[in-house]
Amino acid sequence: MAEIHPFRAIRYDVARVGALSQVIAPPYDVIDPALQDRLYQLSPYNAIRLELNRAESGDVPGRDRYTRAAAYLRDWLRAGILRPDDAPALYVYHQIFEVDGQSHTRKGFFARVRLERFGEGQIFPHEQTLSGPKADRLKLYESTGTQLSPIFGIYPDQGARVLAAVEAGIRDRTPLEATDHLGVVNRLWTVTDARIHTVVQGLMADRPIFIADGHHRYETGIAYRDALEAAGQLAGRDDPAHFAMMMLVGMDDPGLIIQPTHRLIAGYPGLTASRLAEILAAEFDVTFHGEGPSGARQTWDQIQLTGDQDTLGFGTTADGRWLTAHLRSHAIMEQLVPHQSPQWRALGVSILHELAVAHLLKDLGTPEFRYVHRLDEVIDDITQRGCDLAALVPPATMHHVQAIASHHEKMPPKSTYFFPKILTGLVFNPLR
Repeated sequence: MAEIHPFRAIRYDVARVGALSQVIAPPYDVIDPALQDRLYQLSPYNAIRLELNRAESGDVPGRDRYTRAAAYLRDWLRAGILRPDDAPALYVYHQIFEVDGQSHTRKGFFARVRLERFGEGQIFPHEQTLSGPKADRLKLYESTGTQLSPIFGIYPDQGARVLAAVEAGIRDRTPLEATDHLGVVNRLWTVTDARIHTVVQGLMADRPIFIADGHHRYETGIAYRDALEAAGQLAGRDDPAHFAMMMLVGMDDPGLIIQPTHRLIAGYPGLTASRLAEILAAEFDVTFHGEGPSGARQTWDQIQLTGDQDTLGFGTTADGRWLTAHLRSHAIMEQLVPHQSPQWRALGVSILHELAVAHLLKDLGTPEFRYVHRLDEVIDDITQRGCDLAALVPPATMHHVQAIASHHEKMPPKSTYFFPKILTGLVFNPLR
């Protein structure tokens, strides 16, 4: 069973920091140096100083960006900039945002969720993780004793019964509000009614939770708990380290949108569209769609028109041409990755990495990947000759996430992008 609990979050005292918009930040994995600098300048109390403190010359283990983050946290708590809530709560969270000119609202709530090892309970990952980010986050957990950034979990909630139950606690109440650097409006309500907590806990008890975003943070939470347990430092079954803070959203929520993650690939210097088409023709039906930005848009329009995972788009920097490649048969994927399920093999990202790159293009060079989500980012990179090959990938769906995770499989890295990201700085989860 998925076990959720209310908790006493640490939150900013808005009377001390002013506008909440000045102190929130995105999660660490989408912050580049320019955005980091911008967040530093917004406020001396911006959560960037906790979530992704700057590295400085002279840093050594024990006196580095992790210990600086811990010092900021201690100082802000002592000064009352941050305060623990007086009572355990669930925290309703709405995000209002636009995609392609259309407004959406994603609704969910923050809670503590009991940690389970993957494969042993009702919490399922859907993406592979990397060792570097987990080591980084573990150092931050150890230094601060706090989970600073929430994990994004999704769960089946047909009819929105769970959401209705938790939102019963916010009727006629005014939320805290913050607008982030992308223009996303974030609203937060506190639900302290213990009767509502009990109802929501009961409704969630028999539901699986699929991790949408924050796999590294979840696995870091397990590593942190295990280290404390090995050292004999856990205070029983309900020690805070047994839990992770999650933002929980129903899988049928109309604001739950998965965006594509396109690949910018270096390592194929001089590759032309004609040569690429010759190589791909062994397994794909290839169609050319023009040149430059207009060719890119025509290619993406074709991918969206087909609405399936079998069609990939490619743009070659050497000649600026674009094409789509439609897989003729899934038999080749079964040969290449027989240990994976049919659902995994049918993913566009799986077809791209296992068939197109690792198999058909293997003799062209060693690929290096970067990842973007918007078509204009792809076009800009091609124009600036930042990569040799751009690959447009159709977004996975909620069906893919649930089916693959339920098989205890993990999608390739960067298979999904749930927009918008959940902010850091609205609620912090103390682990000590």
